[in-house]
Amino acid sequence: DMNQEMYFEEALKMRNSLQEFLKPPNPLPMTILGFREHIFTGSVSSLANYMALQETSFVTLGQRVLTNPLCIRMHYGHPDVFDKLFFMTRGGISKSSKGINLSEDIFAGYNNCIRGGSVGFKEYLQIGKGRDVGMSQIYKFEAKLSQGAGEQSLSRDIYRVCHRLDFCRLLSLYFGGIGHYFSNVLTVLTIYCVIYLMVFLALFDCEQIGNRIITPMGTIQMLLGGLGLLQTIPLFATLGVERGWWPSLREIIHVFVTGGPLHFMFHIQTKANYMAQTILVGGAKYRPTGRGFVTQHTPMDEQFRFFASSHMYLGVEMGAGLILMGIYTTAGQYFGRTWSLWLASLSFLAAPFWFNPLSFDWNVVISDYDKYLRWMRGTTGDGGKSWSVWWTDENSYFKTMPLTSKILFILKSIIFFGLAQGIRVSDLFKVDTSLNKPWIGVDKLLIFIVVLLVVGQMFLFRRNAFIYPIRRTIGILIALGLLGAIITVFVEDVNCLRYALAAYYGIGGLCQIGLLMGVKFVKYFYFVHDLVCGHIIFIPLFILAALQIPNHIQTWLLYHNALSSGVVVSDILRYARKTQEASGAASAESQDMAEQIQELRKIVQRQEQLLVGAGLISGDQRNDSTDAIANLLTQPSAAVGVSNMAAPTRASVPAASSTRLPNSVSLTGLDVWSDMAMGGTGDGGLSAAVVAPTYNSGSSMPTFTVPVSGATNGFEFSQPDVMPPR
Repeated sequence: DMNQEMYFEEALKMRNSLQEFLKPPNPLPMTILGFREHIFTGSVSSLANYMALQETSFVTLGQRVLTNPLCIRMHYGHPDVFDKLFFMTRGGISKSSKGINLSEDIFAGYNNCIRGGSVGFKEYLQIGKGRDVGMSQIYKFEAKLSQGAGEQSLSRDIYRVCHRLDFCRLLSLYFGGIGHYFSNVLTVLTIYCVIYLMVFLALFDCEQIGNRIITPMGTIQMLLGGLGLLQTIPLFATLGVERGWWPSLREIIHVFVTGGPLHFMFHIQTKANYMAQTILVGGAKYRPTGRGFVTQHTPMDEQFRFFASSHMYLGVEMGAGLILMGIYTTAGQYFGRTWSLWLASLSFLAAPFWFNPLSFDWNVVISDYDKYLRWMRGTTGDGGKSWSVWWTDENSYFKTMPLTSKILFILKSIIFFGLAQGIRVSDLFKVDTSLNKPWIGVDKLLIFIVVLLVVGQMFLFRRNAFIYPIRRTIGILIALGLLGAIITVFVEDVNCLRYALAAYYGIGGLCQIGLLMGVKFVKYFYFVHDLVCGHIIFIPLFILAALQIPNHIQTWLLYHNALSSGVVVSDILRYARKTQEASGAASAESQDMAEQIQELRKIVQRQEQLLVGAGLISGDQRNDSTDAIANLLTQPSAAVGVSNMAAPTRASVPAASSTRLPNSVSLTGLDVWSDMAMGGTGDGGLSAAVVAPTYNSGSSMPTFTVPVSGATNGFEFSQPDVMPPR
């Protein structure tokens, strides 16, 4: 597969692995043999490290236990070896439907289990594998797996497997497969129900039975929450055996310090959202992740499009519910009861920005805010240019949703109506206005606001009829009039704050029902809601960017072990070599390739400047990969066509560094490709120095000189002017 890597010394063990098929450990034939994987992308960033540790836990501990003693390991993707004859005579490996068989790998395991094959797992051979390293890539990967699990639960394959397994293996199949995703759905649903249950108890003053106030056990909840740390013990044990106990402890601490809990809690909601959506609505589709070296900043509008429906809306909703509970509760121990719920809400809102490079840089935040406002105001183009188009596409699945699935969303609307009624009749901001007569009646102010809204809507339809200064002036006057009128309403009658909060929840319930019924008018209310959610996120970003220190802390925590070691530069090396090979033809493709190299080089330089500015590396620190890039990109005529080669001269090429590339050494210490990647030579052996060609007078064909190690005089070979006939 394209994201696989194989090592020379591991290939020597292939004969041993093939012998496993001849001596199966049980009476059933050995038809699938799996190996452990070595994740080689863990040093790119903290996100890549999380994925590498997650895969290490699954492809070693998980599959080891699923194989023995549970005997229920399936095929979860490469690098398993199949018995071709067994599968070709039993229907093959792949399935035909791209919907129900979205996770096509697992169906090969189901087919193997139904037809009497067995699966083995050996750890003396390992295969290299690249995992996703960017936030959006990991998000799409988890969404694809979750939708695949939802389709699996509806398939006839899992139905047949479950009818042919004993009870113990059936439980192992559930908890080792789709049960994990159902557990995530139940976890998020429990958090949602607990928040609103506590809000309703506090809102309607039901936190006591008679004269007995409910005693929250905040201390016990803290202890139970701490038990979640026990889930890291298997990973700690695995890393302890493979790397040593002290490095293992440092790795676990590093995961917590760099925001690992935020990442894993964030993707609990990712799995729950897409698992539930697939079962309720369907529409699962393959999501290509790319698995490239993504270290660029993602703008806010793109982040909003990715995570709004699945995470940000829920995070804002949970945070608002917890604030309401804090206002109305009288039971005490607020932090003890809500710390885990606040952590979930903050992880849904903060994780996309914490793991996004340069999110706290002032200039970047200003640029993101401008792009976000232009995207919200956009009316034409695709979803990437217009909020209106994006919102229509994002909520199109409600049209095909069956009535039984709509009942869950109707229940959510009923919750909003209950909150609106509870807030309206509460004592929040309750003031007797009969003693103080307002200067301006609230009813007159409301009429003024409605008139301004109508005038503003008419102005939007006729805005092109005015020149720019008039448009700008009228827009500012309408905005200032609306802002002043709204502030005056709240100042004249404080009760309007309570009514506005109740109306917000009431309108939210009505909009949810209108969305289910296909009413288009609710789109305007969702536009206001998305503006509010966007500014809730931007206000902390502006504050953190103004402080400047969080920007350096983020860069250090996320990339301090990657940018200074040259892992991002592998793409530039690859593109540079392609450019040199294609430099003989002055084509548009070679020019595009050169532009890509320059862009990648700028990214690396910008990241290194961040590290130097943060004091993490010295300005004169040398890097083998960076030096190789400089050599590759500064050679004369690197991307010049043949037309400029009339009288070429021998170019001086810098000698390649003899230092190994940081990530070119396999686990056994065998350096097999650093010279090749660096475009240079080693100190002997099979390598040869890279020497530019010499053009002889009167001949258009080059002559290459290759020095031989240990010889006093090298030999020359030249390509003849006339090639012999074929």
